[in-house]
Amino acid sequence: MKKHIAVIGTGYWGKNLVRNFHALGALRTLCDVDAHVLQSMVDQYPGVQAVSALSDVLADQAVKGVAIATPAVSHADTVRAALLAGKDVYVEKPLCLSEHEGEEITTLAGDRNRVLMVGHLLWHHPAVLKLKELIQGGELGRIQYIYSNRLNLGKLRREENVLWSFAPHDVSVILGLLDEMPESIQAQGGNYLHQRIADTTVSLLNFASGVRAHIFVSWLHPFKEQKLIVVGDQKMAVFDDTVPWGEKLLLYPHRVKWSGSVPVANKADAEKVEVAEEEPLRAECQHFLECMRTRSTPRTDGEEGLRVLKVLNACQEALGRQGMVFLGATSTKRPEYHVHDSAVVDDGVAIGVGSKIWHFSHILKGSKIGRNCIVGQNVMIGPDVTIGDTCKIQNNVSIYKGVTLEDGVFCGPSCVFTNVNTPRAEIERKDEFLPTRVRCGVTIGANATIVCGVDLGEYSTIGAGAVVTKDVPAFALVAGVPARRIGWVSRTGDRLGADLVCPRTGTRYVEIARDRLEELTDDRTARRPRKATKSSVPSP
Repeated sequence: MKKHIAVIGTGYWGKNLVRNFHALGALRTLCDVDAHVLQSMVDQYPGVQAVSALSDVLADQAVKGVAIATPAVSHADTVRAALLAGKDVYVEKPLCLSEHEGEEITTLAGDRNRVLMVGHLLWHHPAVLKLKELIQGGELGRIQYIYSNRLNLGKLRREENVLWSFAPHDVSVILGLLDEMPESIQAQGGNYLHQRIADTTVSLLNFASGVRAHIFVSWLHPFKEQKLIVVGDQKMAVFDDTVPWGEKLLLYPHRVKWSGSVPVANKADAEKVEVAEEEPLRAECQHFLECMRTRSTPRTDGEEGLRVLKVLNACQEALGRQGMVFLGATSTKRPEYHVHDSAVVDDGVAIGVGSKIWHFSHILKGSKIGRNCIVGQNVMIGPDVTIGDTCKIQNNVSIYKGVTLEDGVFCGPSCVFTNVNTPRAEIERKDEFLPTRVRCGVTIGANATIVCGVDLGEYSTIGAGAVVTKDVPAFALVAGVPARRIGWVSRTGDRLGADLVCPRTGTRYVEIARDRLEELTDDRTARRPRKATKSSVPSP
């Protein structure tokens, strides 16, 4: 794996990010203003770059993503600077302190096509993911009440109160388990060590569905407790993160039955729920790297972080006024895909989960776009065009009826697809459209023209400005007007030399005919290029 991650802030929590990104083989740079802390990290991880200035990290083109573990008050400015520098961003909770700034940096990440992920760690805990699965499957019945205790002695802070230090995790989990925002919030707290900093808080969340929840956090507690309890009308679940792994998630099939008008509790023994043992932080770091690689939406993206931020601010307001704060009930279910306000999507269009449609683009009726696609600015697709998964279509591209893109196709800026061979403005030739198929993994350079009726073989590369008038073999590199093969490329897009070995992966290829290349598998047999596969494009 490439070493392309910088960790900004290597102190109390940042050191854990350093450990995990280093173990995953992705750590390139450490950044901290404390020279002693930085030197300690360098001693522990020799060979990793160390800098004290954020500007040095942002100027390094080899750094593709940053993990920010600085004080919360600095999050907004640091995230904004990283996004503007073209970096993907993981930021520790909370996203920032201001809702306005949270909305700004979330929008900026979308506009720049950057990954923005918030470190809500529990959504990478196998027990929490299993609990979500049980709730969605109806195992607990109708959810009635949730309460969470996050208690300990220390670590005492002065830059934020215990609400902002401890509660973001619990707010994130409760909102995610219920897929709902609270209608109203009440809160109270106690300031014992500093007259302006709360050391204990209790927040009460009221939901339109009838569910109630409370969150109790304190850093003045005699022992550590991290417990989340979900009460359903069929079963009750307890997630305790301080006990051995096999006991972290328990189900209690307690039931309340009625004898006349009197409720009677029928208790039952706890049932252990088996969950895979995995370090949540390692899983979280892996998830960030995977989102960077696939350009998919993180489980806890900027929108999720913004919802948590709104609840935290409402809790803080309720603390200050000692009264109820009203938010209005809204669902927390994120849209399955993103469409910019200026884009137009016709009725009868299917768009896959995680895809993004950007400024001034138009998706015409009957078109299908797969998962995790990026459609740039001023793009027109359709009607009745099929786009596979993880395709990237750059600005100013029109993809007309008859064109099919399989998975993983890259269309460079202003490349052109035709749909008839001899167009005349005054002659209607819609019945002469010829099909064009772009196979899996193809890259089409900027301003290239693809004349209709051709087949672009899988993992081929079309040079910028080329005019393709006939079928292109798999793995071929073509250029010119008209386009001719000038070499071969590997599955990763690297040009092959005379030895036909990929310089990036070491994979070997064999030329079995003048215009036919095949990839060698581990057993030294040639792997024939795949035929077109059915994409996971949803039906309209």
